[in-house]
Amino acid sequence: MDTAALASRLLTERPRPRRVARWRYAPWLAVGTVCLGAFLGQLTASITALVFPALGRHFDAGFASVEWVALAYLLVLVALLAPIGRLSDLVGRKTVYLGGFAVFALASLGAGLAGGLWALVACRAVQAVGGAMMQANSVALVARGVPEPAMRRALGVQAAAQGLGLALGPSLGGLLVEHASWRWVFWINVPIGVLGVLSGWFLLPRTRPEGVPGPGAEEPRQPRGVRRGPRVRAREHGGGRFDLAGLLLLTGATSALLLALSTASGLPLPGWAAGVLLLAAVVCTLGLVRQERRAARPILAPGLLNTPGVRSGLVVSLIGYLLLFCPLVLAPVLLGGAGVPASRVGLVVTLLPAAFAVAATAGGALLPRGWSDPARCRLGAAVAGAGLLLLALLPVRGAGPGAAGVSGPLPVAAALAIAGWGLGLLLPANNALVMRAVPAECSAVGGGMVNTARSLGTALGTALPVLGVHLAGGATGGRAVLLALVAVAGLAVAASRPARRR
Repeated sequence: MDTAALASRLLTERPRPRRVARWRYAPWLAVGTVCLGAFLGQLTASITALVFPALGRHFDAGFASVEWVALAYLLVLVALLAPIGRLSDLVGRKTVYLGGFAVFALASLGAGLAGGLWALVACRAVQAVGGAMMQANSVALVARGVPEPAMRRALGVQAAAQGLGLALGPSLGGLLVEHASWRWVFWINVPIGVLGVLSGWFLLPRTRPEGVPGPGAEEPRQPRGVRRGPRVRAREHGGGRFDLAGLLLLTGATSALLLALSTASGLPLPGWAAGVLLLAAVVCTLGLVRQERRAARPILAPGLLNTPGVRSGLVVSLIGYLLLFCPLVLAPVLLGGAGVPASRVGLVVTLLPAAFAVAATAGGALLPRGWSDPARCRLGAAVAGAGLLLLALLPVRGAGPGAAGVSGPLPVAAALAIAGWGLGLLLPANNALVMRAVPAECSAVGGGMVNTARSLGTALGTALPVLGVHLAGGATGGRAVLLALVAVAGLAVAASRPARRR
């Protein structure tokens, strides 16, 4: 078999077995497969930080070098989510999603076998390619794979799987590092990736771009009330080469911004480097805006950004993950300064993603049935802001130079649970709003943009607390960051409003 025939065979999606496709619960089997990828992605995000001390000892490296194990993954993920979303609309979401599982599993195997720190960093970058292939398609596969009335519930189940992976990461990582080896933190992804490929092959429906159905294709449906304007059709699926310039500018903007924040937070680079990196981020962003307006096939799809409800929904998605990850970084600082044992710190911090998962799955059942998604978003953002305000106002006492502590872990646990519950109400409803506003033929691009916003929120949520504590000290910096998050939650309340029809 020649190369072209092999590539064609690999890129040809196979429909589900007819018996599976006709089963009444077939949509939820597909949702379960997507949840497996969501769980794996968040497990990786939360488990990796647990191996930093072990990696430093094993490779005899400082924290600034070991940090690249996380930074390389994050930079590649943020840069590739949007372009892979566009590629998925052209090739097929199922094909790219299953390929993501395979790449992720192989890169995880290589990371566990790495003999040097920079070999591990390279494997993490490849792992991020597989993660982007999964994340860019997860929301689109859920939104187009279930009936419209069940979309919010399905997205809530997916968010719950993310919360479960986020919650299990710290405790599972600690057990693996303590009783096995840091290598098992990466090797544990391999069987999950193999299971994802097998389940997706049999349980995910076939997806193809609209207008290229192929025999036996299961076509994506068009949401009610969504108009496919000529500008969206022409610009998002017209002719033209891949937007390589847009990809490079997007990569440059995100990389420069995150490196600037890391430099200001103590990364061992010259003092002037932070200013240069910020300037580079601004220049790349302005160039990206200009390029995307001119490109025949833009990565960030200006036509979608102009669709009512999409732009504000992406902003709310970024804010939601910023609010989710900032407390996960700050809470251990506060509790550790109070002398709370590390095991109890892990249990307390777990309450935030655990409450997020419960609320994303069942929290809407406690609300009046007639509540709209914008109303759920506003309530969720307000509850999350209240939890963060409670955390910021807790009595703080010093525990040494630059340290901070609170009167005990129970008040922090309560505040984190309240914030997590609010975010569990906010994010699924907001994702449903965005995906209803995105035309069906652009669903993977829209899902990729949602995941890009998520990843940017995650990156900022990890970098900003470190920056605040580094610049203002433990207690003062932590309180300032939390109060800033309360104001950001207020912005999410204001941005969560019904989309106006054009």
